[in-house]
Amino acid sequence: MNISAMLSGVGGQGTVLASKLIALSAMQKGLFARTAETIGMAQRGGCVVSHVRIGEDIHSPMIPLGGADLILGFEPAEAVRCLPYLKEGGTVVVSAKEVKPVTAALGGNDYSAQEMLSFLQDHAGHAVIVDTAAICEKCGSAKVLNVALLGAAAATGALGLTLEEMEGALRKRLPEKFLPMNLEALRLGAKAVLGE
Repeated sequence: MNISAMLSGVGGQGTVLASKLIALSAMQKGLFARTAETIGMAQRGGCVVSHVRIGEDIHSPMIPLGGADLILGFEPAEAVRCLPYLKEGGTVVVSAKEVKPVTAALGGNDYSAQEMLSFLQDHAGHAVIVDTAAICEKCGSAKVLNVALLGAAAATGALGLTLEEMEGALRKRLPEKFLPMNLEALRLGAKAVLGE
């Protein structure tokens, strides 16, 4: 099994932690994993892209153009920005909640998440849009967006890791006091995909 997943979002959304949770889950399964990040502005609101590659013949952590099985979009415009990396027939799992990019805010440009989501639906092999705002509200924190998307990605099968395997990584990595909220977010993210 070789899986390449690209996670894209903005600073402060937990993109890097999510990539580490995927890698940890894969390693607990006995698989080899490599990760790398490319980070824009070193502050909240800057572009963050994490590369995660899982498998036996992975020599570089960086995913080439057209090489990603999965794009996990923490923000719609950031998912669109990474679309050239998606394999033909690949899967995009994206949050419906927009975070207006710093460049758009400074330039006074209009930005519509719905336009980005429509573009993804038209151009990705398989696009799954997750109402992360509703999941975060149910869990009582906006900080579980990353884990909700991990649950959704696991439920699509494109990640190559099960919900139980992701849960194992959460239990190993997160402090006990944050675990119940994050486990709920993981399950709600999966339910959003499975329609339960």
